[in-house]
Amino acid sequence: MAAIGTNTKNSQHSRHNSLPNAPHPLVSQLEEHLQRLKTSEATISSSSVRHKLDGLKDLHDCANKLIQLPIEQKALAQECSNKQIDELLEGSLKLLDICSTAKDFLVQSKENMLEIQSVIRRKRGDGSNFTAACAEYLNSRKTMKKTMRKSLENLKTMKNDGKASSSSKDNNTSSMLTTFKEAEDVTLSSLECLLLLISGPRRSSKGSKWSLISKLMQPKRIACDSQESDTNEFEKVDADLLSLISHKPSSTDNFQINMENLEMCIQNLEIGIEHLSRKLIRNRVSLLNIFNH
Repeated sequence: MAAIGTNTKNSQHSRHNSLPNAPHPLVSQLEEHLQRLKTSEATISSSSVRHKLDGLKDLHDCANKLIQLPIEQKALAQECSNKQIDELLEGSLKLLDICSTAKDFLVQSKENMLEIQSVIRRKRGDGSNFTAACAEYLNSRKTMKKTMRKSLENLKTMKNDGKASSSSKDNNTSSMLTTFKEAEDVTLSSLECLLLLISGPRRSSKGSKWSLISKLMQPKRIACDSQESDTNEFEKVDADLLSLISHKPSSTDNFQINMENLEMCIQNLEIGIEHLSRKLIRNRVSLLNIFNH
């Protein structure tokens, strides 16, 4: 009888071991966050970018909770090659660099805008101070756009390198590592949208000249077009200032509203990128602790 009981226990134990391990609920949550970000709207607007930043915060918060699980830490430490570890850590560092770049651009934009508001409040002289402040803002924006487009080119190179790395991965790549790479890719795409929002659409040199002439000659038409298009807060203020320094008729009320909207937009983006940066730093520290043990 004892032998039969032992055999029964062994068979039950064998069946238990043969059952597939159910994925942890955090795995499903992480995949849901990834899917939502992948299918989010592709428009470059302040609301869509803020939504992406919120989604990224939730994504990387969930990722950090997942890598705090001992079983996941063990799997990562055992299954990742040195090359894969380096790629993962390098990728996290690149994401932090892009966040830092975006924060710098936002800070610069806010400082330039505050200078214009300061001049408006002082109301000195015949407006020459205001015109100079507007011109300085636009020149700063022009320089910023050049720098930002270099950052965008580097970001696109990173995305292409990531795709090449994903296509060449072997069958031994852990599912956890694959998920982290997907999270990195979707974060890069979302940060690209953020940089595009701040810099505005890129036009050819010929198109830019025609656009400049149009804004100078037909400010009312531009204002109408701005309402019909997806012109963002940065572009609206750019157009307003361009009209003002060209002494073209414009609505002071609309300008004040656009400035306030831009200030709110920058503040919200700064908060979003700051929260994301903290999550990325925490995840990087967790990964370093796992791989250094």
